[in-house]
Amino acid sequence: MQETTVKKAKPTWVRIVAAYQKPTINTSVIQIVNSYLPFWFFLILGFVLADISILLSLPCSLLAAGFMMRVFIIQHDAGHGSFFKSKKWNTIIGNICSVVTLTPYDMWRTNHAIHHAHNGDLNHRGTGDIYTMTVNEYRALPSWKRFGYKLYRNPAFLFLFGAPLMFLVLYRLPFAYKHAHNRRGIMSIIRTDLQFAALIISMSLIFGFGNFLMVYLPMVLLASSAGVWMFYVQHQFEDAYWSKDPHWTYEDAALKGSTYYKLPKVLQWFTGNIGLHHIHHLSPLIPNYLLQECHDENPEFQQVVTLTIASSIKLVAKNLALWDEEKEKMVTFREFERNERLSRQLNQTQPVNG
Repeated sequence: MQETTVKKAKPTWVRIVAAYQKPTINTSVIQIVNSYLPFWFFLILGFVLADISILLSLPCSLLAAGFMMRVFIIQHDAGHGSFFKSKKWNTIIGNICSVVTLTPYDMWRTNHAIHHAHNGDLNHRGTGDIYTMTVNEYRALPSWKRFGYKLYRNPAFLFLFGAPLMFLVLYRLPFAYKHAHNRRGIMSIIRTDLQFAALIISMSLIFGFGNFLMVYLPMVLLASSAGVWMFYVQHQFEDAYWSKDPHWTYEDAALKGSTYYKLPKVLQWFTGNIGLHHIHHLSPLIPNYLLQECHDENPEFQQVVTLTIASSIKLVAKNLALWDEEKEKMVTFREFERNERLSRQLNQTQPVNG
C-alpha cells in the first residue's frame, strides 16, 4: 500500500508577492546612478562651498543626506538579495554602498535578517531592532536600570544621539554586535573602517579637515536621525504586534507589526519606498521600486496602520515604550506609572482578612 503525502498549500499572500519578486537590471542600474552619483556631487560641492560659508554648505549636507538614505536602501535591498537576481552583484553593490552608508555590509545583512525573521517575537528581541521591554520586565528592574531604559527610549536621545553614535562609532567596532562574530562579519566591519579612514584622509587633504567635519557631520546626523525615525515609526505604535511561540506568525508580524508610512512623493523617493514597510516585511525579496505596485494592486495588503508625517510626529511625541501583555498594546511610561499608583491604592483600600 502506497503512502500519499499531502503537500500543504502555500498561503495566498505567498503566491501574490511572488509576482513582484523580480528585480530588473535596467531599473536597478538607473537607481544606482541617480543615487550614488548625486551623493558624491553634493558632498564634494559642500566641501568646496564650506570654504565660503557654512550657510552655503548646509543645503549640500541636507541633499547629500537624502541621497545617503537612498544609497542605504540599495545596500539594504542587496542584503536581502532583491536588488539584482545575481548574488554576486548584490554582494558587490552592497559592499560599494557601504562606503557611503558607513554600514558594514555582511554584519548588517546578518543582523537585519534576524530582525525580519523575529519581528514582533517576544522570545527573540534585541537584534536589529529598537529594544522593547514588557510592562512586567520593566516593573522588575531596579531604579537605575529603569533610568537607563527610559533614556534609551527617549526619542530625542534615540534620534539625535543614538542614531549618529550607531553609524559613526558602533558600526566601527568589530565586536559590538553578537551575531557578527564570524570572519565575514568582522572583515566587513574592518573593510568599512578602512574605507572610512581613507575617505577622511583624502577629503581632509584636498579640502581641509575643518571643511570635512563642517559638511560630513551634519550630513550623517540628518541621514542617521531620519533613518532611525523611519524605523521607529514603522514598528513602534500603539497596536503593534508582539507575541510568543507558538502564537507568533510571520504574516501577522508583517501586516500587524509594521506600518504604511505614507510620505509625500519626494520623501518617498529619497527613502526608497521603505515606508511601505508592511509589504517589505511580508516579502523582503521584492525590490524597493516594486513595493508601491504590490501595495496598490492588492487590497488585502491595504488594511494596515497608515501614518502620515503629522500622525508620525504625534506618535513619536507619545513615546510608547512598553508592551503591555495583558492589554496587548504599547503604553507610555506615564501610563505605566499611573497604573502602578492605581494598583497600590487599590491594594491599600482592600480589607485584610484575618
